Amino acid sequence: MNKLRLGVNIDHVATVRQARGGTHPSPLRAAMLAAAAGADGITAHLREDRRHISDHDIAQLRQALHIPLNLEMAATDEMMTIALKYRPHACCIVPENRQERTTEGGIDAARQRTRLSPIVKVLVDAGIRVSMFVEPDRKQLDASKALGAPVVELHTGAYSEAHGADHQRLLEKVSKAAAYGASIGLEIHAGHGLTFENVKPIAAIPEIRELNIGHYLIGEAIFVGLESSVRRMRLLMDEARGVIEK
Repeated sequence: MNKLRLGVNIDHVATVRQARGGTHPSPLRAAMLAAAAGADGITAHLREDRRHISDHDIAQLRQALHIPLNLEMAATDEMMTIALKYRPHACCIVPENRQERTTEGGIDAARQRTRLSPIVKVLVDAGIRVSMFVEPDRKQLDASKALGAPVVELHTGAYSEAHGADHQRLLEKVSKAAAYGASIGLEIHAGHGLTFENVKPIAAIPEIRELNIGHYLIGEAIFVGLESSVRRMRLLMDEARGVIEK
């Protein structure tokens, strides 16, 4: 089974910084530590209200990183302009609600196709790898494919919060969506709410090529350090894929 890529989301390093203003802790430093610990890419969400990651952070990351930068963004003209300015490796289009604490679900690519289509086209034409952050649902996968996005990131929030029979049911839902998405030519990523305790069943789904994980890794870093946190997640993912012996 192919090795699974790990994208580390550094938004909440910036959240801590913004609690007092200033420059510490540095999202760029966190990104460099994550890369040294085995991250295959860095994800940063530049929100419209700039509640954590800033434009300056994106500029620094784009200049300094030697691994791919994935810019999470709302589907707006402002964010499209920023993406074209910095040309990250990838842009993941997510829904955004200023009242939410974190992204609450996937974007409705099926209902918003008319609005999303020109933005996806501009980014793809610019050579940026576009992914759609969607629910594990065939309708959303079909819509993403029709939009011309080569990648989807399956929202694993419901799976991550579930228990008992619901946990298994939602795992199967993600698994079936991954298989279907791959069958229609999409590259499959996944993320949201993944932890040391729940990552392995998702990581074992063969069609998934990349996981993007942030809040949990940054939270664990308070206790064990960021490099240790990333290394353990990398180990669990590799075990799930059979890349190394348990």
